[in-house]
Amino acid sequence: MKLAGLKSIENAHEDSVWAATWVPATEDRLALLLTGSLDETVKLWRPDELDLVRTNTGHSLGVAAVAAHPSGIIAASSSLDSFVRVFDVDTNATIAVLEAPPSEVWGMQFEPKGTILAVAGGSSASVKLWDTASWRLISTLSIPRPEAPKPSDKSSSKKFVLSVAWSPNGKRLACGSMDGTICVFDVDRSKLLHELEGHNMPVRSLVFSPVDPRVLFSGSDDGHVNMHDAEGKTLLGSMSGHTSWVLSVDASPDGGAIATGSSDRTVRLWDLKMRAAIQTMSNHNDQVWSVAFRPPGGTGVRAGRLASVSDDKSVSLYDYS
Repeated sequence: MKLAGLKSIENAHEDSVWAATWVPATEDRLALLLTGSLDETVKLWRPDELDLVRTNTGHSLGVAAVAAHPSGIIAASSSLDSFVRVFDVDTNATIAVLEAPPSEVWGMQFEPKGTILAVAGGSSASVKLWDTASWRLISTLSIPRPEAPKPSDKSSSKKFVLSVAWSPNGKRLACGSMDGTICVFDVDRSKLLHELEGHNMPVRSLVFSPVDPRVLFSGSDDGHVNMHDAEGKTLLGSMSGHTSWVLSVDASPDGGAIATGSSDRTVRLWDLKMRAAIQTMSNHNDQVWSVAFRPPGGTGVRAGRLASVSDDKSVSLYDYS
């Protein structure tokens, strides 16, 4: 397995690019890359040339996260303006605007079947679940705060939820916090199953393995990428190689690799059998906020693709084979 650079767009946005995801292919078009930036815009790009399809406006502050519905028809962007905007991918028509308390949305993801949007709720110490048919708030999954914090203990304020991930079967939801803990919920019962340990610094990114719903990967400011058994509560392994914070982690559709983006300005590809980084890409000259593998699907599309975005305002696209 390896990555090969295909295309980079310098100044893809007018400010730092913090978020990226792929909008799945529909019957009428191939998958598109969706990026969100501190310049308050969301942009849609056509691979492999990274041709700009559209620039979406509608936020009054920077875009912190983006998510795409599995149908490929709608997507969502969250902003420091404390709103989540849900829009039609092909027309940019606004479908819903969800209000979150000030700058409380740092990560969000649609449930694999598309019925729920999960939003990481920042200092509310919770994950909010929105029904995608009615766009009503249907559940708030709260993270327990430490029972009796000592006066010197600041951890109670650190239950700040940064990241969220659905298991492939939609039964489990994991969220990562500022204090390094990861909570796993049984969504149907709105019940906290357990907390996963192994990090002692913010967990900014989480992703489940697409081939094994038990396996959860986490990226943290401690520089490590951890592999957890999210059901058995065990740490399966910890991989190191980045020289600074791990800001983003994503799993390849074949389940054989993960990619990470870091504030050390690199993108790394990790072989999960070897549990080691096998390749380092240095396209960016500032921290890499997001990496995203293209989902499988689309007529005649066989090649793997990975995208990365950075504080350097650029977007990079790689072949994954």
